[in-house]
Amino acid sequence: MTVLSNRLYRNAGNSSVLSQVPDSAHTILDIGCGAGDNARALAEHGKVVDGVSISASEIEVAKMWCRSAILYDLEQGLPPHINGLYDVCLCSHVLEHITEPSELLRDIRSVLKRNSGMLIVALPNIMHYRFRLRLLLGRFEYTSDGVMDNTHYRWYTFASGKRLLETNGFVVRRAFSEGSFPLWKLRKVLPGAVGRALDEMACRYRPGLFGLQHIYVATPS
Repeated sequence: MTVLSNRLYRNAGNSSVLSQVPDSAHTILDIGCGAGDNARALAEHGKVVDGVSISASEIEVAKMWCRSAILYDLEQGLPPHINGLYDVCLCSHVLEHITEPSELLRDIRSVLKRNSGMLIVALPNIMHYRFRLRLLLGRFEYTSDGVMDNTHYRWYTFASGKRLLETNGFVVRRAFSEGSFPLWKLRKVLPGAVGRALDEMACRYRPGLFGLQHIYVATPS
């Protein structure tokens, strides 16, 4: 097993992913849990969360919020000692780090509750207009985080992300993108509600162009 002892990703949690977790869900498996930022938000709402990460440093922090936090390389699928079934599995910006995600998705199907289990996935969008422009200008440079994170093995479009789930035994019940319309300096003078409405409309009609992340809510087929 390959582990990373010192990587530590922290953020405020992925609100777009968290908003899709049903109120009725009780047990949640956070796959690629990072330092437990999503787990913290879920635990504060009474959810029971188990987490998996490849980073020993992240696991140490995530233990504060997770019932169990497991150090494991997801390239091998889920840890074999996970017991029980979950209401929800989360893969928030995880699948792009996996060279061959089919085994992991197969394992996720096996730990979701039958007839009611749900998988929620977030993927970065390589086709966002900013990255299209950079590619047109001949710029393909890795960074330490974001869409061009140097630990990404795969990139997905809105359509190919949906297809990934469908070809691995899931039915996508809802798919949407979160991002922004390029208002530039106009955003400073427009009412906030107008800017948000334009962002939502742009992502609804052209998710591949304006979305920064794609969200999928899926159930086993």
